[in-house]
Amino acid sequence: MLGINVIHSDENLVIKWQLSKFEIPLSEIVEVTQDDTYGGSEKNAIRIGTPYGTTDRVVIKTQSNIYILFTSDAAAIIKK
Repeated sequence: MLGINVIHSDENLVIKWQLSKFEIPLSEIVEVTQDDTYGGSEKNAIRIGTPYGTTDRVVIKTQSNIYILFTSDAAAIIKK
């Protein structure tokens, strides 16, 4: 599967893409939004997914990091 897989567990948000796995504690998430820019406006963000062939960018801001998820189904990711 080429897309990003997001799993909401009891204490963590688990993001899997290709061979990478990111576990973000739910208590550290500050904000989840969409970004309309092509590559994301945050210069030091962790980028997950391929920026080409996708239409949406989901930004997850935590207390220590910023993650940008390149996806074609932002609504499903934001819901989780």
